[in-house]
Amino acid sequence: MLIALFSVLLVGYLIGCIHGSNAARLLSGVNLKEVGHGNAGASNATLSLGWKYGVLVGLIDIGKGVVAVLLCRLLLINYSTFSTDEVSALLYAIGASVILGHNFPIHMKFSGGKGTASLIGIFLALDWKTGLIGVVTIILVTLLTNYLIIGVFALYIDFTLTAFIIESTIWPFIISLVLFAIAIILHIENLNRMRIGTEPKVATAFKSKH
Repeated sequence: MLIALFSVLLVGYLIGCIHGSNAARLLSGVNLKEVGHGNAGASNATLSLGWKYGVLVGLIDIGKGVVAVLLCRLLLINYSTFSTDEVSALLYAIGASVILGHNFPIHMKFSGGKGTASLIGIFLALDWKTGLIGVVTIILVTLLTNYLIIGVFALYIDFTLTAFIIESTIWPFIISLVLFAIAIILHIENLNRMRIGTEPKVATAFKSKH
């Protein structure tokens, strides 16, 4: 189990290091780490380069979460003797490592994005029905509040509660809580900007001329 866990964490981290922001930089010539809020994610791509680049970055970052979980599930179910609970824990583990790779990629000096798009992909790959609920949650809360950060926190709450309710072992819930805590820490700057009224609103992105 320990060898499998180490392998899952390593592979997940390396997949997480594949950044949609790199594709945006290749096409636009703009390094997202040097514009906007310096975040290599879909939200900064949208605000800095326009919604088309935001979609591109988002799809790549969502996709790597989907691929990692589906690949892990395929290998574990067909080529291992792990129990259902162990498989579940390993799936959440690779999901977490993808987000860690995205947030702290080695080729960006451990300063990347914030993992929201990757979480969406992981959520969908774990269970597409509850994942869709998560997608609807972040969209509705974001539109209702006009702040992406509130939608992101709603998504993490949904993800954590789903792990607690659906999974029969405690590890998915613990992993979800850790990811939520990391998300809060990474969004402290956003929370401070909200407090002083300088955090960009979602309407700003839709009004972009790019």
